[in-house]
Amino acid sequence: MTAPVSTLALGDFGRGRATDFATEFYRALVDTGFVIITEHGIDLGRLHAAYDTVAAFFEQDDNAKACYMVGTDGQRGYTPFGREHAKDANVPDLKEFWHVGRDAIAPNVWPDEPEAFREAVAWLYDALDHTGLMLLRALTGPLALPTDYFDAMAAGGNSILRLLHYPPIPDGADPRCVRAAAHEDINLITLLVSASAAGLELLGRDGQWQAIEAPPDSIIVDAGDMLARITNGHIPATTHRVVNPEGPNTSRYSMPFFLHPRPAAVLSCLPQFRDGTEAPDITGQGFLEERLGEIGLK
Repeated sequence: MTAPVSTLALGDFGRGRATDFATEFYRALVDTGFVIITEHGIDLGRLHAAYDTVAAFFEQDDNAKACYMVGTDGQRGYTPFGREHAKDANVPDLKEFWHVGRDAIAPNVWPDEPEAFREAVAWLYDALDHTGLMLLRALTGPLALPTDYFDAMAAGGNSILRLLHYPPIPDGADPRCVRAAAHEDINLITLLVSASAAGLELLGRDGQWQAIEAPPDSIIVDAGDMLARITNGHIPATTHRVVNPEGPNTSRYSMPFFLHPRPAAVLSCLPQFRDGTEAPDITGQGFLEERLGEIGLK
């Protein structure tokens, strides 16, 4: 039977229940791979305004959006509908998206319209970055690591905020295509602000798909390939997908924050998980480039 997804209040981490929160967060990542976080402290008024601004951008015509395509790897600016596919998939996902990263690693581009876009999105990037590092810090106790272990690896890292639009399913779409085929994220952890519509599903440890319904304004956290790599699969990467709507064929928006290490940080299996089967060391940038190639963005 699929284990239920845990809901944890991040406020507990700062009010005398830090050890309990850390243990429960760690166990949830091991047991299911998804954790619903409430009381995260992110300003909900600004969060809702950011959603409205992002939706306004995607409502523009394709030619207006295409002006902001940058390079071939999709790590900044706009990536058009049908470009990305899941690893090992031979049909594209039914989505378009915008990427924002850290200017010190690669310059961002910003659209002229809507005017509020840059301020709203840059604010959200910083808010999710702060929250993500706090969550990684919570893992250091259960993993028997120094409290600054992930700060040293990921503070100022190559993290990406993806602003996702899943348009209504177009007439004549390949029946094999879904909004996001089953996949695991590349990074350490992902923070997904609750989406505007249903469709997110988790592959449980029992091999059964489970629809995820999170409370409004909560954040769903999952484990990525990089965290799985340094724990030698002890914390497995979370397999998930976004299925096509069964009801009204309307747009869906979501805003995942992919928390990455610094490009030069070395992803090395933690000593307590070494058993001869661990993957070889690789830099964060090296691993990212491998995976971008596998999903059609390089």
